[in-house]
Amino acid sequence: MKKADIKNLSAGDIQAQLTEAKAQYSKLKLAHAISPIENPIQIKDLRKTIARLNTELTNKQ
Repeated sequence: MKKADIKNLSAGDIQAQLTEAKAQYSKLKLAHAISPIENPIQIKDLRKTIARLNTELTNKQ
């Protein structure tokens, strides 16, 4: 998710996206630990998206 997309979301939407992203991150980490996933860069991108969501949520509060 891009920063511009996140800025347009409300605080409730950001919280929902954050919960979904954290769940997806956990699944990817587990899948990668069991057997290497095809594109490990997804993990890095998802971690950065979570950080962007947390930052924007803090700014809106």
